[in-house]
Amino acid sequence: MKITQNASLLSFNTFGINARTDYYIEYDSSSDLQTVLQLELVKSNKMLHIGSGSNLLFLTDFKGVILHSTIQSIEIVKEDDLHVYLEVGSSVVWDDFVAYTVKNSWGGVVNLSLIPGETGASAVQNIGAYGVEVCDVIVEVKTVDIETSQTRIFSNIECKYGYRDSIFKNELKGKYIITSVLFRLDKNPAFKLIYQHLEAEVLKNGEINLQTIRKTIIDIRESKLPDPKITGNAGSFFMNPIISKNHFKLLQEKYPLIPHYFVSDTEEKIPAGWLIEQCGWKGKRIGNAGVHEKQALVIVNLGGATGAEIVYLAEQIQASIKETFGIVLKAEVNYI
Repeated sequence: MKITQNASLLSFNTFGINARTDYYIEYDSSSDLQTVLQLELVKSNKMLHIGSGSNLLFLTDFKGVILHSTIQSIEIVKEDDLHVYLEVGSSVVWDDFVAYTVKNSWGGVVNLSLIPGETGASAVQNIGAYGVEVCDVIVEVKTVDIETSQTRIFSNIECKYGYRDSIFKNELKGKYIITSVLFRLDKNPAFKLIYQHLEAEVLKNGEINLQTIRKTIIDIRESKLPDPKITGNAGSFFMNPIISKNHFKLLQEKYPLIPHYFVSDTEEKIPAGWLIEQCGWKGKRIGNAGVHEKQALVIVNLGGATGAEIVYLAEQIQASIKETFGIVLKAEVNYI
């Protein structure tokens, strides 16, 4: 256990906001976390658990205690002819885990290459890309109850996964801390390449396999998304909205080329980036915050932006989209 007072959070949020916290505590095991949660320092202060901060926007300094896992283990729990089951520590960098699975020729998460953040947070957010969501391969999630300090395991079904959603973002928000995630990966990978012409892009890099898929997705993401080490950002700022079929048909009459993805017989998903670009926000800035010139879904810190500046820009974009399309954009980023 490591406790730091008046700690800077600059390296714990990819927006590059230099907020501070009264106390910062690291722990490296589930039992260590149980001990931390019983400290009077933690019980008597407001508490927030963070990962790498790739989905956080600090609006002010944090008055209280911030906890962070350093559980870095990756362990093969069991395997059979078709699958391998890996228990992965909550602080393992997500893309390091993806690289590890590709190196071992295990399928299931390659489409999620280069998504920022840590493994524990992936199970909260239900990260997804190119037609794959992490809930597709999660078997169970190990946690510690913040109030009782007792361990609890959630099955995939109990996690109530939805689009960028889980029970940990709703009724159990702030009640449990994830310590590890159990994944089931395929020894004989089936490739999912139908999303956004991905197969054609992969074939430009050679035959279809895990390595070329990973390389292609990394190339695509790097060409569109700014490096947070250079330009502060949290990747996709907004979730792609899901609207009713009737609403979509009305929009399609006015915008025949509107891109869309089938969700169900009654719903369609619209790319938020397209909506934002249609409203003229791509490359625009307000103060020190701006919309990325190559990807309208990304809001960036152009240097010295405050959390409030970034939120103001986001709210202006949301108002514009609602007025133009009648669609309410929801932020994927958490405001702290």
